[in-house]
Amino acid sequence: MPTYEYEPCSGDCRICKGGFSLTRPVTAPPLENCPLCRKPVRKLISSFSTPKILKPLSVADARSAGFKVYKRVGKGEYERQ
Repeated sequence: MPTYEYEPCSGDCRICKGGFSLTRPVTAPPLENCPLCRKPVRKLISSFSTPKILKPLSVADARSAGFKVYKRVGKGEYERQ
């Protein structure tokens, strides 16, 4: 589930400290009010993280990670390397 960041539409709140984050399902309806102070809120545009692959994976990388490596030798035929 993604984490969404929200801030109050007007002023600050002592309860939610001027903003908060919630983990919500993508299918959830949009949040219009703070769950604590009930003031109107707006969703902020926030950063996201993606996995970083620094180099293409090789056969040696796959073996060192514990995978079995097979090579295709024909239609529907594979041999273990």
